[in-house]
Amino acid sequence: MKLDYGRTFILGLGFFAISLSWALYNAFVPVFLDGLLADVAYKSTLIGIILTFDNIAAITLQPYFGAKSDRTWNAHGRRMPYILVGMPLGALFLALIPVFRSSFLAMITTLVLMNISMAVFRAPTVALMPDITPSPLRSKANGVINLMGGLGALLAFFIGSLLYRANKGFPFYFAAVLMILSTVALRLWIKETPAVEGTEKGDEAVGILGALREVFSDEDRSARAMLLAIFFWFVAWAGIEAFFTLYGKSVWGISEASAAFYLGFFSLALVLSSIPAGILATSIGRGRTIKIGIVGLAASLAALGFIGSGVKGVSIIVPAILVVAGIFWACININSYPMVVDMASRSKTGAYTGLYYLFSSMAAITGPPLFGLLKDILGAGSLFPFAVLCTLAALFSIGMVRKGDPIPAGEKMAQ
Repeated sequence: MKLDYGRTFILGLGFFAISLSWALYNAFVPVFLDGLLADVAYKSTLIGIILTFDNIAAITLQPYFGAKSDRTWNAHGRRMPYILVGMPLGALFLALIPVFRSSFLAMITTLVLMNISMAVFRAPTVALMPDITPSPLRSKANGVINLMGGLGALLAFFIGSLLYRANKGFPFYFAAVLMILSTVALRLWIKETPAVEGTEKGDEAVGILGALREVFSDEDRSARAMLLAIFFWFVAWAGIEAFFTLYGKSVWGISEASAAFYLGFFSLALVLSSIPAGILATSIGRGRTIKIGIVGLAASLAALGFIGSGVKGVSIIVPAILVVAGIFWACININSYPMVVDMASRSKTGAYTGLYYLFSSMAAITGPPLFGLLKDILGAGSLFPFAVLCTLAALFSIGMVRKGDPIPAGEKMAQ
């Protein structure tokens, strides 16, 4: 059994479009808002609240549309209807952001509508991968898809920054065009069938609340332990990512720009390790690969925490450790989603995709404020030790997981 890499790269265009648009959104929307709110009290707080719109959508709308897509079938397919509606609308509202950057009301309306549009198709797009990919190949496929997502983010930062210098609207128009082209490519080359691989007779789809009840009432604790592990490791990284530049400035004595540049090494390592991490999991198992990743990530974070002020060679040591951390993060990130959906029957893929985003998004909302509170109370030195504790909590949780590794072809899906 071999992975159809051509089809998987086309499938990855959906994640490419998502990553491209959000990278531009997170890079430039705060700048637009900063200009609009120049004379407003608590400006940074208000900008921070506005920038949580995507996380609010991620814990409400994304799980809903993921589960709803399980129960959809029409002439366009199961997941494709949501892509055909959500992605073009997301492209439209993305392109309108710079147009309305001088009007606060118009800007907020556009941001809300963009977040809603993106939420419509994100979970169905991701759920499309396990629909059309056999279980043993899903880690490899997810590696390809995350590689495409990483390329989208890198394109946003490198090409987007050049376009922004020429005209503030150009990066958004460029991304909108690529989103439309991705929609067309997905519709032309990805064909869905009514019978999803691995679906059993009498197996019924459930809503997101039904999936939650199923997970937390199941005598087998694997699914809820997996979701808790996802929550803990995303809390760890979300918190570190939010305060990394401030930590670098206050503890290592480097500029914010240098600290942000160092983080690029983490992202680059993650992109380059995406496919190898999927191949490794196919050989030794997803659970084992994730455990290796968690231990390696914890060691990397601990090493960063040991680097104090005045240490020579920070410009070499920190990026080198972040490269290692990115490799181990790939082992975790590439294999966690396939592991979650392989704990569910195929008729519930969208619902379990929604659960994955629910717990990872709750972590993204929880991590930065929690780490900020610790920083205020205990000082900057508490950040990396607490992140290590969170990764160890994730390791403990995944130690209770007994399902989620590839299912050999022909074997019945565990219900």
